[in-house]
Amino acid sequence: MSEQPRRRPAAGAGGKPNKSAKPYRRPQKDPVRMLAFEVLRAVDERDAYANLVLPPLLRKARQDESFQARDAALATELVYGTLRRQGTYDAVIKACIDRPLREVDPPVLDVLSLGAHQLLGTRIPTHAAVSASVELARVVLGDGRAKFVNAVLRKIAAHDLDGWLERVAPPYEDDAEEHLAVYHSHPRWVVSALWDALGGGRAGIEDLLEADNERPEVTLVARPGRSTPEELLEAVGEESALPGRWSPYAVRMSEGGEPGALEAVRDGRAGVQDEGSQLVAMALAAVPVEGRDERWLDGCAGPGGKAALLAALAAQRGAFLLASEKQPHRARLVERALAGNPGPYQVIAADGTRPPWLPGSFDRVLVDVPCSGLGALRRRPEARWRRRPEDLEGFAPLQRELLREALAAVRVGGVVGYATCSPHLAETRVVVDDVLKGRGAGAHPVSAELVDARPFMSGVPGLGDGPDVQLWPHLHGTDAMYLALLRRTA
Repeated sequence: MSEQPRRRPAAGAGGKPNKSAKPYRRPQKDPVRMLAFEVLRAVDERDAYANLVLPPLLRKARQDESFQARDAALATELVYGTLRRQGTYDAVIKACIDRPLREVDPPVLDVLSLGAHQLLGTRIPTHAAVSASVELARVVLGDGRAKFVNAVLRKIAAHDLDGWLERVAPPYEDDAEEHLAVYHSHPRWVVSALWDALGGGRAGIEDLLEADNERPEVTLVARPGRSTPEELLEAVGEESALPGRWSPYAVRMSEGGEPGALEAVRDGRAGVQDEGSQLVAMALAAVPVEGRDERWLDGCAGPGGKAALLAALAAQRGAFLLASEKQPHRARLVERALAGNPGPYQVIAADGTRPPWLPGSFDRVLVDVPCSGLGALRRRPEARWRRRPEDLEGFAPLQRELLREALAAVRVGGVVGYATCSPHLAETRVVVDDVLKGRGAGAHPVSAELVDARPFMSGVPGLGDGPDVQLWPHLHGTDAMYLALLRRTA
C-alpha cells in the first residue's frame, strides 16, 4: 500500500502554528505517469509483459475524454523507453546513490528509472521531468521517499546521456562486452551471445544492439485468398502505411495505430505478424516436394500467426493443415486465428514430443520451438532482463526432441522447417547439428539433409553462407528469426 502522508499544521516553538511554513499540498495524480508506473510494477511483480499489460490500461484511460492521443503516446514511450534502457539507467542511478542498487525498494527504483528516462532519453525539460517524477513519488511512495527521489534525480540531471555513459561505462578497449552492455542496455551475457551468433567486428554488433532499442513498426499480414495488401494499405491510409520490405503479404503501419480497428484484422482475414515470421512460413511452403503434397503440420502452433498463414497457403493448393499446440489456452488462440480459413484444417491440443499422429503422416512440418526469445527484444524489451544463461539449458532438450519428432512425422522426401525467434547458436545451429548427427536420438531415428533455405526467401539480402538462414533486426528490419529446412531421406 502506498504511504499516505499525514496532514497536520506545521508548528513552531511551543507547538504554535508556524505562519511562515508552507501549507501542506496534496500530491496531484498525473494519469500518464501513473499508468506507466503501473505497467512497470506489473512487469516487475508479476513477470508480466508490457505489450500485454499496456493496451488494456490505455483503453481504460481513453474512456476519460481528457486523456488524449498524445498522452497515450507519452505513456507508451515512458514504458518501453524505460524498459529498453533499464541497464543504462541502473548504472547511472547506482552512481548517484550511496547504497547498493539491490537495497533500493523496487517501486522507488521504478520511479527513479522513469525519471531518468525523461531526463536522459526524451526532450522533456529538466525541471518538468524532475517535478513530475517527484510528484509521482509523492503519490505512490509518500513524501519521505519522494525527497530521496528528488535528490537522486537532481544528481542525474547534472549530465546528459552521453556525459553519463562516459562516466559509468568502461572504455571499449578495456572491456568491450561490458562497454557495449552499458552503452546499449543489454545484459553482458546477451551481448556475448549475440556477438557470437553475428560474428564480425564492432560495427555489426553495435548496429544490432541499437536496432534492439528502436521501436519496431507494427506489421500486418494479408492472409492470401482472404485479404490483399492493397486492401490493408487503403484501410490504414497511404500516409500511414508502407508495403512490406520482403513479404508480398506484408503491410507496415509506419505511423503506428491500432490494428484491431481494421475490419480485415477483426474478421481474421488479416493479422499482426512480423515480416520475419511471414518469411519462415512462406519458405516452408515454397520448398519443392516430390509426389504427394496434401498434409501439412504446424507442430508448435500457438498463438497462431504462422499457422494462419500456412493454412491460407495450404488452402490455395487444396492441402490440409493440422495445427497442434500443447497448451489448451494457446490452442484456443490458434482456433481463433484460423477461424474462417477456406481450406480444410484442424486444431488440436497435443504435445509435440509425444504426438498422437503416426510417423510419416505429413508432407510438410513446421516446428517454431519454444526458446529464449532473444530475437524479439525490440518487442519485448523486458525479456532481456528476465532471461538467464541457464534458461537455455532448460530449452535445449525440448528443442531437440521437437525437431526429432518433426522429422519422424514427415514422410521420406518431405520437408521440415525448424524455426526459432532466437539467434543464439545454442538454440539454432547447435540443435540442428546435434539432431542431424543423431546425438541423443529418440525412439524414431531418421535420416535427413539440410536444404538451402536462401532461395526460398527471394529478394532478401544478407542471408549469409547458408544453408540455414538467420534474419536480423538491423539488416532486415525483422525479428531475429532463424530457419533451417531439412528434407527427410530415410
